[in-house]
Amino acid sequence: MLRAEDNKFLTESGSGTGMGELLRRFWIPVLLSEELPESDGEPKKIIVLGEELLAFRDTRGVVGVIDQYCPHRGTNLWLGRNEECGIRCVYHGWKFDTDGRCVDMPTSYPDLNAKDLIRIKSYPAREWGEIIWAYMGPAEAMPELPDLEMALLPASHRYVSKKWQDCNWVQALEGSIDTAHFTFAHLSFDKEENEILDIKKHFVNPLVRMNNDHMRWIAEDPRPVIKVAPHEAGLTIAGGRLTGSDNIYWRIAQFLMPFHAYAPSAMPGENIFGQTFVPVTDTNCWIYTYAWNPERPLTQAERDAYDRGNGVIAEVDDNYVPLRHKGNDYLIDRRFQKTRSYTGIKGVSEQDAAVQDSQGPIADRTREHLGPTDLGIMHFRKVVMELARALQQGEPPPQAAHQDRYAVRSGACVTSKAKDLPAVMLERFGDVAGFVGRPRIAAAE
Repeated sequence: MLRAEDNKFLTESGSGTGMGELLRRFWIPVLLSEELPESDGEPKKIIVLGEELLAFRDTRGVVGVIDQYCPHRGTNLWLGRNEECGIRCVYHGWKFDTDGRCVDMPTSYPDLNAKDLIRIKSYPAREWGEIIWAYMGPAEAMPELPDLEMALLPASHRYVSKKWQDCNWVQALEGSIDTAHFTFAHLSFDKEENEILDIKKHFVNPLVRMNNDHMRWIAEDPRPVIKVAPHEAGLTIAGGRLTGSDNIYWRIAQFLMPFHAYAPSAMPGENIFGQTFVPVTDTNCWIYTYAWNPERPLTQAERDAYDRGNGVIAEVDDNYVPLRHKGNDYLIDRRFQKTRSYTGIKGVSEQDAAVQDSQGPIADRTREHLGPTDLGIMHFRKVVMELARALQQGEPPPQAAHQDRYAVRSGACVTSKAKDLPAVMLERFGDVAGFVGRPRIAAAE
């Protein structure tokens, strides 16, 4: 468990907070590229880390992320006209470009050059992997964009979406690096209502790509041994389950600073899933979800399946709100809960959201009783809190200087019990951290 003051420190993301300042030292997803589809199109209101901002694509196609409010009389610039490389306030005509500079001030005399003295808050913005990123930290500390493998590949090799979630970003991320919860939160079974439950006999596959042996091992061993290894970009978090032989079934997740996590289930050649958890306020977040395959383009059938919800990718509406969400109790089916799954909720992503949201808007970690399978959670908290406190003392996070080391993979494998985690990682990925480097296939962007 955490002390109340530590839980507050861990979960606050506003400007001036310890964790908020740490997050601002990294590039932050703020929109999907498809949300600003055209030059001089409609701007988008966004809230990121508690800050009210406006994103727009100007005449050149360049994206700007600026303050939502005009500094003249406080009118919301979302009402503004997106024209000729700037947003013009509809109240008195002040106009601002993507860098926050006032480029026209019709209410002032031209010879005073008053517009040159006015500048509003703006953040550098980049497009990378079909996501719009902003850097909200000090200019002198701006790092490179992270070498996430999905962004390094051509667009044909990836699928990118996002979903809304009604809880603090930390508990959502902690759920993603918890490799033990699959046995109950996600395992499906098939039984008659009058049968005695035996998941070893009645399991069915909630993820079509996982074979029956893997599901059986998950069902039979709800207490995986957890191994954690730090690396230059974050943490490898592996859960090993018994197979009934001399082998271990490893499911290996990745946490990448400060808010990226990769799912642990992909076998060699299968699509890999990742998530990025971005605070809106301290009680809700956007989760950017993506799948990619480093070896081949995704098929249309796979893309259609992701549109319908698959793995960490939720089925969402036009506003990226999951169809099964807190407001409709995730469409929980109590009969289904008795006969097909522990949750009675359709969708792995929705099952995750249900249990995470149920912890409250901000989980009260003073009431926790952690156990051996929570080792990855403990390491995650220790790492981010120590880095945030070090930054308060003037020490920048070292991961920000190693964006080239973010090209790592997660995944699953079956290996001998005699092998330790470094040997398992070498066998599965060819590197003890799962680092694969830049792909030979050049990205399309």
